[in-house]
Amino acid sequence: MKASKIVYKPVGLALGATGGALAGSLFKQIWKRLGHEGDAPNATDEERSWREILMAAALQGALFAAVKAVIDRSGAVAARRLTGTWPA
Repeated sequence: MKASKIVYKPVGLALGATGGALAGSLFKQIWKRLGHEGDAPNATDEERSWREILMAAALQGALFAAVKAVIDRSGAVAARRLTGTWPA
């Protein structure tokens, strides 16, 4: 295993956790701006419609995936700049 990959692992984990928190915060803000009061519905929330539950899940999934891609890619680019190798 390359040294750059070993060094990058804990950094990648920390960046992933930070990205998850950022995505969660971003989702809550967007959900409220869309005119919804309170938190997004859970899949088992009996009082919410299928449409609202699926819309919330799709939005949340897209945001988490986009934030994860930005963080992962940025971390890999930074690692390459520092070490000269891609941390794959």
